[in-house]
Amino acid sequence: MTAKMYYDADADPKALAGQKIAIIGYGSQGHAHAQNLHDSGYDVTVVEANPKARAIAQEHGLKTADIADAVKAADVIMILVPDTLQKKVYETSIEPNMHKGQLLMFAHGFNIRYDRIKPAEGIDVGMVAPKGPGHLVRSVFEQGGGVPALFAVEKDATGTARARTLAYARGIGATRAGVLETTFKEETETDLFGEQAVLCGGVTNLIRNGFETLVAAGYQPELAYFEVMHEMKLIVDLMYRGGMNFMRFSVSDTAEYGDYVSGPRVIGPQVREAMQQVLKEIQDGTFADRWIAENEAGSPEFKKMREAGRDHQIEKVGASLRKAMPFLNPVEIVEGQPQAAAD
Repeated sequence: MTAKMYYDADADPKALAGQKIAIIGYGSQGHAHAQNLHDSGYDVTVVEANPKARAIAQEHGLKTADIADAVKAADVIMILVPDTLQKKVYETSIEPNMHKGQLLMFAHGFNIRYDRIKPAEGIDVGMVAPKGPGHLVRSVFEQGGGVPALFAVEKDATGTARARTLAYARGIGATRAGVLETTFKEETETDLFGEQAVLCGGVTNLIRNGFETLVAAGYQPELAYFEVMHEMKLIVDLMYRGGMNFMRFSVSDTAEYGDYVSGPRVIGPQVREAMQQVLKEIQDGTFADRWIAENEAGSPEFKKMREAGRDHQIEKVGASLRKAMPFLNPVEIVEGQPQAAAD
């Protein structure tokens, strides 16, 4: 069965006509949603506790307000603070100021899927989850395109939740590329799995292990960086445009043959078994419980792993090489820098 995709023609922007939208958080996704919705003609107010990020929102021409006033006045409330903060922000500042008929929205189903947030009766609950980081949601929109997204409706108390959720997706540009209907459960579990097993955890560990193997064998670190890190984008771009077949069509026959005979040796049955265990822990809540407990303890393990990743040799070598390639538009992360300022 082919999944149905929804595009601009399927989303009526009038479903949000005259309604006020409160964006809670001006980070990676928040700055993109707020600016795109504003450019689409909607009345947007940003709530941001970080003074630097709030100032950036104002520089972008957006209204800002404290959370109580914004929530009370809003028809649509999109929560875009980190997953681990959402429960506290919701219970202390959002829920006490909500009223029936509002649409409470998320860009990831984590807190609904794991019952950390339980909206009251009379509240619509929807989700629009772009399949890309916020800076792409914004830049692609400005170029006239859109980043695909998933959308879901968990509760439809007013009978307008689905239409308003689709209109929101159109407002951020997602229906230009297409949106796919899902559930909070499906989105959460597949999103966490994709991030952990492939997109973030899988790819970074594959690259790091490849780099370390070459360096340990006596090859120059700079050469190792080019072979396993720099060229990764070139390969992914080919797959992005035309799938794995186009990538294999574009590389040499030697590379293609090596793909077939060596790839399964590196990413073999043991990897799939590990992936199945990762998925099981996502489905049964083991990962969610671990992540929540980690944050409640002050994130000692998370901070230690983040520091180790930042200090790895591949990061130092790569930073040096990228400085000599300004056409890449290289970036350097500054501690405490708001994500909205990194674009």
